[in-house]
Amino acid sequence: MDISAGIQASLAGRYASALFELASENGSVTAVEKDLESLGEALSASDDLRAATTNPQLSRTDQASAVAAIADHLSLAPLTTSFLGVLAGNRRLAKLPDMIAAFKAIAAAQRGEVTATVTSAHPLSDDQIATLKTKLTARQGRTVMLTADVDPDLLGGLVVTIGSERIDASIRTRLNSLSQAMKA
Repeated sequence: MDISAGIQASLAGRYASALFELASENGSVTAVEKDLESLGEALSASDDLRAATTNPQLSRTDQASAVAAIADHLSLAPLTTSFLGVLAGNRRLAKLPDMIAAFKAIAAAQRGEVTATVTSAHPLSDDQIATLKTKLTARQGRTVMLTADVDPDLLGGLVVTIGSERIDASIRTRLNSLSQAMKA
């Protein structure tokens, strides 16, 4: 399995890599990924859950009890539940959002997917997103998972970010370039 050095170098990446390897051995990568998605949504939605995972005044036992209750409530797979117990025992629950992101990146890379963000001045239609996804997939040679954002400051056009590559075809950038050229 090829995992980027950047992911492996971080604490969250090492935990995510270990979880991914265990999930691969058990054939439960998809289930764990869904569990982590649910857990991430729960962390975003609940201030109490976020506090329980980040509060250093809570004991390891209290944190372990809290995540066990959440795991039961969300019906998480045994591997995910065990992983949360290890995080609580090692006082690493505060890094859970980073671990979720790292696991998603590892799983996507394993499937040959790449994540892209497209920012436009106005919301794109489903047909436009599908067309853009098709063209980006052809350009990248890998499946592109597309996230669409809206930034009215762009005035028009698109800005596409794929990893560290940025394709800026926005009217704002063109106007700024024209302005710079006229000053020269």
